[in-house]
Amino acid sequence: MKTFSSAEPIRRIMAEEPAENISGGAGGGGRAEAFPDGDPETRAEAVIDELGDMYWEKAYGGQAAFECLVRTILSQNTSDKASQPAFEELMARYGTDGNPEAGKPGTDDLARALADAERSELAETISSAGLYNQKSKVIGEAAEWVLDSYGSAVAFDEYVTTGDPGEVRETLLSIRGVGPKTADCVLLFSGGQEGVFPVDTHVHRIARRTGLAPPDADHEEVREQLEAAVPGEKCGFGHTSMIQFGREYCTAREPACLDGPEACPLYDLCDRIGIDELAGEVVDPADAVER
Repeated sequence: MKTFSSAEPIRRIMAEEPAENISGGAGGGGRAEAFPDGDPETRAEAVIDELGDMYWEKAYGGQAAFECLVRTILSQNTSDKASQPAFEELMARYGTDGNPEAGKPGTDDLARALADAERSELAETISSAGLYNQKSKVIGEAAEWVLDSYGSAVAFDEYVTTGDPGEVRETLLSIRGVGPKTADCVLLFSGGQEGVFPVDTHVHRIARRTGLAPPDADHEEVREQLEAAVPGEKCGFGHTSMIQFGREYCTAREPACLDGPEACPLYDLCDRIGIDELAGEVVDPADAVER
């Protein structure tokens, strides 16, 4: 079997868990487990293996599908720092602790609570997430769709968990306001589906900057490239670790490589498309090709 080799050996020792859970939140339902061993067959897999030495790995799945859908809609076009408080406020108002005396619906009633919610009230509740009027409309309509199509949030969860991944993805994409990244996150964090590599802005940037995808590839093309080159059991971790790496090292304007080769752990595996280390200039990879 042909394997990928680089100048430096790829380490595969599992790192200690960081303080922050990068695998979809404490309610992710996963469990800590060793990173899959074995020699990488592609450069994309070698990148993920190197990230496996830097960050921790989790098994995915376990989040309630409708809650995961709502959480991911709130995260669109904003940061976790802004979307997480909005999700907590939403759960506090429309919650899922199943305590009737406190006026809080059970898990299966969250869809009903949000479908019936006054849109202006819902918008106010999630205002910290940005685009709150638009997101409140999308969430309300998604709740109505879940009830009309499946009868309950629990039935929707069963469909996401047990249905054919391709069919589930197409179904999720049929919801107004739900794009590929949102659909893939629900498949990964709720359904626990292997071979799903959601692409957000960090993954999109890093994949093209490293040369793992064409410089002008859109989000869907990046997803196709990564899912074809990374083993299914490593795709979920690839998504979360690339996000973490993008926050800590490969930022949009000041990637670590500008400080020298030793500053970036992936330096030897990266083509640095759009980065002029001598001039200290950084452009989008697509813009670099056009020049």
